[in-house]
Amino acid sequence: MRRHRKVKIVATLGPSSSTYDMICELFVAGADVFRLNMSHGTHDELRERHRIIREVERDLGRPIGILADLQGPKLRVGAFAAGAHDLEDGDKFRLDLDQAPGDSTRVQLPHPEIFAALVPGAMLLVNDGKLRLRVDDCSADHADCTVVVGGTISNRKGVNVPDVVLPLAALSEKDRNDLEFACELGVDWLALSFVQRPEDVIEARALAKGRAAILSKIEKPAAVKAYDEILKVSDGIMVARGDLGVELPVYSVPPIQKRLVRSARAAAKPVIVATQMLESMIENPMPTRAEVSDVATAIYEGADAVMLSAESAAGKFPVEAVTTMDNVARSVESDPTYRSIIDASRVAKRATVADGIVAAAREIAESTDIKAICCFSQSGTTVSLVARERPHIPVIALTPLVETARRMALTWGAHCVIVPEQERFKGAVLSAIRAARSDGFASETDHIVVVAGVPFNVQGTTNILRVAPCDERLISKVDPG
Repeated sequence: MRRHRKVKIVATLGPSSSTYDMICELFVAGADVFRLNMSHGTHDELRERHRIIREVERDLGRPIGILADLQGPKLRVGAFAAGAHDLEDGDKFRLDLDQAPGDSTRVQLPHPEIFAALVPGAMLLVNDGKLRLRVDDCSADHADCTVVVGGTISNRKGVNVPDVVLPLAALSEKDRNDLEFACELGVDWLALSFVQRPEDVIEARALAKGRAAILSKIEKPAAVKAYDEILKVSDGIMVARGDLGVELPVYSVPPIQKRLVRSARAAAKPVIVATQMLESMIENPMPTRAEVSDVATAIYEGADAVMLSAESAAGKFPVEAVTTMDNVARSVESDPTYRSIIDASRVAKRATVADGIVAAAREIAESTDIKAICCFSQSGTTVSLVARERPHIPVIALTPLVETARRMALTWGAHCVIVPEQERFKGAVLSAIRAARSDGFASETDHIVVVAGVPFNVQGTTNILRVAPCDERLISKVDPG
């Protein structure tokens, strides 16, 4: 099964998409990676969805990536005696550690770590920023605030603190349990929520012990400031625009998205653009024009993947949402303007032999009649380097490791194929020829470029490039050994 686009689609599973038939239909419609949201569902429910994905993978014969998205620390106010209260601009309101039910003048905020970090003038955003409070005075157990933007405050609404770096670990006790559960289950990617500093990623990596790749969600102003350091220690990035748009002025999110995507591309690490991409399709079979434009923008920027959240997890039209994303991607990628934008934004890297090899592979492929670039990779690094070049022609990712194939399902343009281990380069070339022909990328009269590392089965040894005819008889004549 071959995709006729380069950008990947991540679809979240949930109540609307938990059966074998629906998950199979979503994959056929275009989903490349399935997201398990650890904020919702029991471990038994998530285990069953994981089992079904692997069953679909087996039945369809294509590697499928699975991303487990950890909840992260959730900051919420306590409960109110009346359930809710309306606050008006200019009202005084206190947040404190008192467990007594709240009223129109105060409510519990059961997070002493917030009070420890607050300073006068800091803003507190409640209920996705609909209610805004300015801190006038604070201590270790309370914060006296003025209502800047009024609204309704009710039981256990979320609180965002955009102006300070909170002394909070990115992994709560629930996250630690969920991380171990997901790794034991065999997911391919772990998404880390509310990252603030590179140390958050390093901690998660130590707990994962190499069992899953770590993807950092950028959704805090502190993460934007520390992005370069976070990117260095991450395997991938998610531009999580939900909380980012709450804690920062909403008009600042598009340029931040563009910068984050471009930096991740330059680092050869997959980057997902997420949140509210086709939000209206939760209830409607057709998206708005603005939503289609939003998805297209992420693709024009060169994102590796675009993601559906509630649209596929709880919406009424999950298959239609995936199909819409697939159609938008095909339309954008067939636009000559797309290619000119992608080429213009390419960052030249020539620091290593591997950088030179993959750049040469793209240049050769695009200046001659080459049908595909075939990459052999143990870890996926070679494929990521080739994908960073954003070549015009298909990229076939060949690996003997099913775990690597599943992780590469998130990488731009990678058509993943599991092949036997190779000891000699000739065997690799023959495997590449067979994959290119059997999956419809080339015919017997065509040529492909093969990129690999010798010795085989050693990570980080990309050092060889060959232009090969797709006629196996010619390979045998040139290299009979």
